[in-house]
Amino acid sequence: MGKIIAIANQKGGVGKTTTSVNLAASLGALEKKVLLIDADPQANASSGLGIDVDSVEVGSYQLIEHSAIAEDCIIPTSAPHVDIIPAHIDLVAIEIELVDKEEREYMLKKAIHHLKDQYDYILIDCAPSLGLLTLNALTAADSVIIPIQCEYFALEGLGKLLNTIKSVQRIHNPNLDIEGMLLTMYDARLRLSNQVVEEVQKHFSDMVFDTIIQRNVRLGEAPSFGESIINYDVSSKGATNYLSLAKEIIKKNG
Repeated sequence: MGKIIAIANQKGGVGKTTTSVNLAASLGALEKKVLLIDADPQANASSGLGIDVDSVEVGSYQLIEHSAIAEDCIIPTSAPHVDIIPAHIDLVAIEIELVDKEEREYMLKKAIHHLKDQYDYILIDCAPSLGLLTLNALTAADSVIIPIQCEYFALEGLGKLLNTIKSVQRIHNPNLDIEGMLLTMYDARLRLSNQVVEEVQKHFSDMVFDTIIQRNVRLGEAPSFGESIINYDVSSKGATNYLSLAKEIIKKNG
């Protein structure tokens, strides 16, 4: 039975998509069967794995509004053992379209629940907001990874996200767990980076992953080639970090 993990934070630019793409590729490299669902209208996870977003005819939009079944939306990627349900700019409209639907928070869950038998891990790249799309992802997920940037405003907004997770646990998904908080964009030379790491570890001790994702030029370059860091430069620090995260998750999930 596979595990569904949402990667969420309403702040933009914290490394959500970078984590979604490279964690998927790292789990795939470790021979786990992975499905990545791009639930962000910006569709960066799709283009980051070499998908031509403009040519997507069925994807997460059709999946969530139930006009296509999951199997019709899945396409293979260049990363070994990794499939994707891509996004398209149309996804922007879904928040408005779902508003008057019954059980609107459960649309994604109903569409993908049966896929847990076919994959070891299903990762959902969430939009940088706490709207209906992210709510659907959290309702469908077994757990959530929260990327936290090692910068000044890192902890700002975290309380809001944790409150949202609590209310999802209370109302929609009592089994939702926090898989872990992931420190990203860490630069050992900066005092501020080290202070953020200390703060987060002090406040959330057990909830923080041991793996820290360091700032890495190669990691920033990979998406422009439509490749994960594993395909682009497996010897880079970025690849080492994400492989370490994948191993930590596999170990945690036995």
